[in-house]
Amino acid sequence: MSKYDHLHFERLYEEEIDPWRFRDSDYEADKYQKTIDALPPGRFSLCLELGCSIGVLTRLLAERCERIIAVDTSEKAISEAKKVCAGFRVDFRQAHLPEGWLGKGMDLVVASEVLYYLEHEALFKLAKRLSEAVKPSAVCIGVHWTGSTDYPLGADEACELFARHANLTSLERRDTANYRLDVWQFP
Repeated sequence: MSKYDHLHFERLYEEEIDPWRFRDSDYEADKYQKTIDALPPGRFSLCLELGCSIGVLTRLLAERCERIIAVDTSEKAISEAKKVCAGFRVDFRQAHLPEGWLGKGMDLVVASEVLYYLEHEALFKLAKRLSEAVKPSAVCIGVHWTGSTDYPLGADEACELFARHANLTSLERRDTANYRLDVWQFP
């Protein structure tokens, strides 16, 4: 079992509601803007955001999406995200990936700094579940820190395994000094 279980994240948010400084980090602001800029033009009908945390990226995605299903393992983080996204059509769900109800019919999936927390089998299960839940040709955005971590997977390994098991086609990949940003498409 991974040390990055539900309790790990719940404790993290209990200690500090913004443990990665999403609200005031220049790195996060730049990464979020590049994520939004990487989206194909137009609006999306239903977005699934994996690992929504306290809702900072969720709020930005809401400008481009009719509805969002935002998933996080931490109830504390979701409570904060609900405040950040008040007034937008966001349905928050507490689930520890790959488990939980993710919805169906999404035309956009966003996985920002979440895939590398999963063990191999969990990543495979998530890829399969998403492949069966999205609309044909749905877009998938993956953004992951490329620095050294003690996570179960590195950014490159997590993204390559996920893309392969979800049968994703790469539309674009941007590598920066600190993260990689992938734009994929489901079959």
